[in-house]
Amino acid sequence: MRGWALALLLGALRAGGTELTFELPDSDKHCFHQDMERGIKFTLDYQVITGGHYDVDCYVEDPNGRTIYRETKKQYDSFPHHTEVKGIYTFCFSNEFSTFSHKTVYFNLQVGDEPPILPDMSSRVTALTQMESACVTIHEALNAVIDSQTHYRLREAQDRSRAEDLNGRVSYWSVGETLILFVVSIGQVMLLKSFFTEKRPGGGGAGT
Repeated sequence: MRGWALALLLGALRAGGTELTFELPDSDKHCFHQDMERGIKFTLDYQVITGGHYDVDCYVEDPNGRTIYRETKKQYDSFPHHTEVKGIYTFCFSNEFSTFSHKTVYFNLQVGDEPPILPDMSSRVTALTQMESACVTIHEALNAVIDSQTHYRLREAQDRSRAEDLNGRVSYWSVGETLILFVVSIGQVMLLKSFFTEKRPGGGGAGT
């Protein structure tokens, strides 16, 4: 399972970021690794979509093994950080405190700043043309749309999970009520039947 999740993580790299939704079984932990240079900014966003109380433990370690972030039983959070040393950073999600709740976790890791859409945008001294300004505006608007779609997709998945869980509980409750009603009905019929079939003691012998 860990190798499969790591393969998905490596396959999801795009535009300096990683976006992944993975299954986290009960009493288990998944860790992911990212090699980063010194002085790079990264942001970790995560949210529990399904399972239990929608909470998970999360911690981040630098290449020296020092914990730079740790939260317990969080439903969602965001952690921005600038790297101080070069090497492999470890991002771990733990469900070890739960003995039976299976979780589904989404996380998004953005590494570094997004490259400019124009090659010389950061070094040019002249103002942007109307076409270039329109491209930048459209690019920023599309990024905002992507963020909104991700947010609402996660909310939809979480609400669907809660609705399905509630529907299952209502179904079980309805089945239980039906069985109780059936048993009570049979008991009432048997009780009424006993009133009419009760044997009365026979009369004494005939007198002489």
